[in-house]
Amino acid sequence: MFHLEAVSAQRLYRLIAERIAQKIRAGGFPVGSRLPAERELAELLQVSRSSVREALIALELSGYVEVRVGSGVYVTTARGPGTPALAASGNAPGIADSASGIGPFELLQARLLIEPECAAYAACKGTQGQRAKVRQAQRALSDAGAGKHLDRAFHAAIAAACGNAALEAVVLHLWNLAEASPVYERLGKHFVDRKVWGLAAIEHDRIADAILERDPIRARHAMSAHLIAVMARLREDFADSVPQAKHPPPACDAFPSRGRRQRPGTADGAASPAWAAPVSSVVEPI
Repeated sequence: MFHLEAVSAQRLYRLIAERIAQKIRAGGFPVGSRLPAERELAELLQVSRSSVREALIALELSGYVEVRVGSGVYVTTARGPGTPALAASGNAPGIADSASGIGPFELLQARLLIEPECAAYAACKGTQGQRAKVRQAQRALSDAGAGKHLDRAFHAAIAAACGNAALEAVVLHLWNLAEASPVYERLGKHFVDRKVWGLAAIEHDRIADAILERDPIRARHAMSAHLIAVMARLREDFADSVPQAKHPPPACDAFPSRGRRQRPGTADGAASPAWAAPVSSVVEPI
């Protein structure tokens, strides 16, 4: 008999976060310094900006950095070389355990695959009473101006009206996963404000109007546009969300030459540092 240890899957953003944390612990990114921009980190590590965004939020939750919207991401502590690796996102029993490794953009991508079809089905299959509940939920959210529980109620009403219990269950499960994700919650705190809620209200109105008017094509397109807009708002650059500070601290020089674009991982013919080797051991999310 032979024994093989179980291989535990690790999400790409957690691998990126640990790579940056190792650099911080080694002193490569000093306390108080600003990390390179997300775009630069994405190019260096050869991953998507969405994955870098999730990694930076995970680092903030672990205490390594502070995200200052409109300025950048700053190192707050340099833990010793013997410090354990990045803590898991969720330690609560049940749903939090299964949600801990799933990034916000993976959840939104899953919603983008499912919820537009739910909206189309709700428009053509929903009963009068179910469609009335969609309008009721939309107006409650619009009157309140904000509220995650009201946002969920609106999307849940559409799922209930689609006439397919399996699809409804999937939609509710995705919302449960999102609500159990500390990374998702922190991302929302940084980027979801009154202005964003106002934009979402307009998008919700279009979805509800199409469903009430029994127009499945318009309902599908309106829901797709809404979820794509949500992802775009959550991808807004940390340093570009509001006007820059006059004299922000310089970013750590992880790149030997910034005067011209170079192939990620090389600079003036020199090999890139080991920490910045492409993160290629995990397949990127869609």
